[in-house]
Amino acid sequence: MPQVPQHIFREYDIRGLADEELTDETVFAIGAAYGTYLSDLGVFSATVAGDARLSTPRIKSAVIEGLTDAGISVTDIGMTATPVFYWSLHHFGVDGGVMVTGSHNPPEFNGLKLAYGKATIWGDEIREIYRIIAEGRAEKPEARGTVRNEDISALYTEMLVSKIKLGPRKLKAALDSGNGTGGLYAPQFIRAIGAEVIELYSQPDGRFPNHHPDPTKREYLPALIEAVMRNEADAGIGFDGDSDRIGVVDDKGRMIFGDQLMAIYWREILRAHPGAVAIIEIKSSMMLNEEIRRLGGRPIWWKSGHSLVKAKMKEENALFAGEVSGHMFFADEYYGYDDAFYAAGRLLRILSNSDKKLSALIDELPSYPSTAETRFACDDDLKFDIVKRVKEAAVTDMETITVDGVRIVYGDGWGLLRASNTQPILVSRCEGTTAEALERISNDIKRRIKEAGGPDFEWEY
Repeated sequence: MPQVPQHIFREYDIRGLADEELTDETVFAIGAAYGTYLSDLGVFSATVAGDARLSTPRIKSAVIEGLTDAGISVTDIGMTATPVFYWSLHHFGVDGGVMVTGSHNPPEFNGLKLAYGKATIWGDEIREIYRIIAEGRAEKPEARGTVRNEDISALYTEMLVSKIKLGPRKLKAALDSGNGTGGLYAPQFIRAIGAEVIELYSQPDGRFPNHHPDPTKREYLPALIEAVMRNEADAGIGFDGDSDRIGVVDDKGRMIFGDQLMAIYWREILRAHPGAVAIIEIKSSMMLNEEIRRLGGRPIWWKSGHSLVKAKMKEENALFAGEVSGHMFFADEYYGYDDAFYAAGRLLRILSNSDKKLSALIDELPSYPSTAETRFACDDDLKFDIVKRVKEAAVTDMETITVDGVRIVYGDGWGLLRASNTQPILVSRCEGTTAEALERISNDIKRRIKEAGGPDFEWEY
């Protein structure tokens, strides 16, 4: 049995350095263990797909070998986007699958998202795959699984087009795929529903030669902003490496944050579904809570993490949720998984039925001074203890929200501290009703972190 590193088994997926940690031997072992996990649940068929990274074909081949060795029959849908992989579970009616993707991480990383049913497994189920390997429980039945290749790209695009009908206003959108998988689908889809498209970096290239594929970071948006302004586009839309996260620039070239985008979506959804439950990720602006209440929704604060949000949506039978990081989950007219192409179509549908520009819709929302989501290094064996100490001190005399770390509520703002589930990192963000309030709150949060034994850091804005 190969020495499989335990730390690559993260909260939501398996992730590591492609060449050093996701070796053929390790990935084969993961595939065999996951195949055993599926067969124990009575599942003997799975789809497998991969993103555009240079290491993906090798890793995909190794995981297929492991799956078939464990008796699982595989439908290989090739290089594609994560939303297409999610849709393949519905299209083929299977309850297992692997998406090989490094998402928005640097090119030297890669990973595997594992599905059971119609959603990805997470938490202890991910750790169970490691336990099957460590305990030598991977099965090898006499009959190997089979492999067949299917290209469902055209069917997926047809499905998307059938879901979105634009209104009377003609639109122009700049699309930045960042040399990830977005270029395989987004331009064709957006043109098919009737909008004009300006393409940027549509050719998949796992080296990501133009910029890193994370459209929620300002430093990767200059080309998209320039394309919007030069072409007088109605919006700029960016996709991350595997196209499950969306980033948006308005017609004035301003970056739109995920919680602002959620507020725009909620206006449409709550108009059609008054009083609906609205799951709000813990990192979101107080603006989103206020706007949902104004629209008649019922807010529920919840944890960060796409798998956790999707699980909560299922529990609450929720129609929509999202993350500040750009994951958007539509279950009112869609499947409930995070699909950046569909999210782009929904945004354009809203704009095409409005006489207001995107910038005007954003300007209607309350705006408060805030820090950025500030991430700073902290050892894995310390980060949860530090959050626990800050929380225990805060709950004695402050209003707090503790579904994920601790969000301390002040009279004129809030401050958050939580531990990343995927990296040796602490995450903090603050917001105030005024610049003075933000300064006081951010200073207080920083003091609390230091008193709890946390590292020194500088706020990002």
